[in-house]
This record gives sequence, C-alpha cells and structure tokens, in this order.
Amino acid sequence: MPDNSQRSALNAKHSKHDSAEYLKKKKFFDKVLTIYGRNAVLEALQDENISIYKLHLSDSNKPAKVLDEIVRLSKRRDIEIAYHEKKALSRISKNAKQDQGVALDIVLEHFGSLDDFKTEHESYRIIALDGVTNPQNLGMIIRSCAAGNVDAILLPTKGAAQISPLVIKASAGTLFKMPIIKTGNLKETLQALKEEGASLYTLSSYAKKSYKEQTYGKRTVFVLGNESEGVSAAVESVCDESISIPMNRGVESLNVAVTASLLAFL
Repeated sequence: MPDNSQRSALNAKHSKHDSAEYLKKKKFFDKVLTIYGRNAVLEALQDENISIYKLHLSDSNKPAKVLDEIVRLSKRRDIEIAYHEKKALSRISKNAKQDQGVALDIVLEHFGSLDDFKTEHESYRIIALDGVTNPQNLGMIIRSCAAGNVDAILLPTKGAAQISPLVIKASAGTLFKMPIIKTGNLKETLQALKEEGASLYTLSSYAKKSYKEQTYGKRTVFVLGNESEGVSAAVESVCDESISIPMNRGVESLNVAVTASLLAFL
C-alpha cells in the first residue's frame, strides 16, 4: 500500500496528466491489499505463493518471538521493512485496535478493473455481489467461484464486505487465484456490461424458470444480494430476469454462499 508521500506524489502527477508512469503505478497499487495482525501477517509470509510488497511495523512494538519470526521471514524473502510511529501505522492498517503493531501489503495479482478484465475475456460468466456483508460468506463465495466455472467476481468497494484476514481464511487461499473486479458503483458497472450484450440475472424463489432450465449466452452475470435484504431495488432495476433454485420441504431460501456455489458449477 502506498504511504502518504507516495499517494501525494501519485495524486499530484494525476492532477497534471495521466502519464504512462502514473498509470503503471496506479495499476500496481490497485492490486495491493493491506492486511494486519501478527498471526495473519505471519501466515501470509509463510505462504510462498503470496506476492508481498512491503512489511510495516510500529517502532513501539515490544520484543516478541512472533515479531522476530515475521522479520526473519521478511528478510529471507527480501521484503522491504518499514518502521512507523504507532499513529502512522494505524493509518496504514486502518484498524488501530486490532493491527497489533503489524501490517503487510500483499499483491493480489488477479485484482483489477473491468476494463482490464474485458481485454482478456470476450465471453464470461461473472458473479456480482450486491451488499454481501459477511466476510465468511465472501470467502466461501470466492472459494466456490475459484473451483467452479466463474471467470470473475464483481465486488463493490462500498457497502459490502472487503478483503480481510477473515475473508482470506474463509477462502482457504483461493483468493489469490480468483479474478476480482472492483467497482465503485455496482449499478453503473452492471449497466455497462448489459449495454455490451451481457445478460443479468437475479435469484428469486418466485421466478418461474429454474436456473438449470435457463439458456445462458456467452456473457452472463449472476447478481447475488445482501444476506437479509437481497438485491437492492436500484441494482434489480437494471437486471434482465429472475431465475429460481427449486427447493424441497418448504425451504424458502439458501445462504448466499451456497447459492454462489450452485451457480459456479452450472
């Protein structure tokens, strides 16, 4: 994650013109995720498959074996180590109460923008998440999508669970294999996909057609909603059709992660 001076430099350059250098840096930092907490950071450092940008430590940390191991692993992997005052570290971790004086910038190679995704995919199957707030649900959705026939997850940057140590754990490491598209406005992004020929489906127990009976085109987006409220009215207004998952014994609904799993293996 860029520190304050790096962000200022990038913003200053951006205010003048989008140079190739600026765009390259921005594209890189868009893929950087900061995790925090000693155990979470240690586990990430132990996984050689995780690409790491920088380790951040508070200069007020008291000696501890776990910190020694974190530093040892970072040096062995030739990872940059930066020391900060406690307040500065909290601005990086964004969670002063739980960061335990440690934060780690990891690089999610499969994170990216919609434009980046479209340059590589003429056809696709996407699962879009509208207000899914439970980190464990998000992690399990990522895991199912990575294992199944889903090309990307569309994840809003606001009003939904974000990638965190809990999500990483629930995904069982598949987070680092699954393409995730970030969007600041889910409705607008879905509308853009629709205008390019994508078919957008919501899930409803009242829908007449089963998800197994529907014929899907080469560009398909399934929209899954909040755990209790479902898909928002604004997002639903741009979708094309609702499909259902037939259920027995009077069961009316499924957990959103279970629903994603069924769709992933269509």
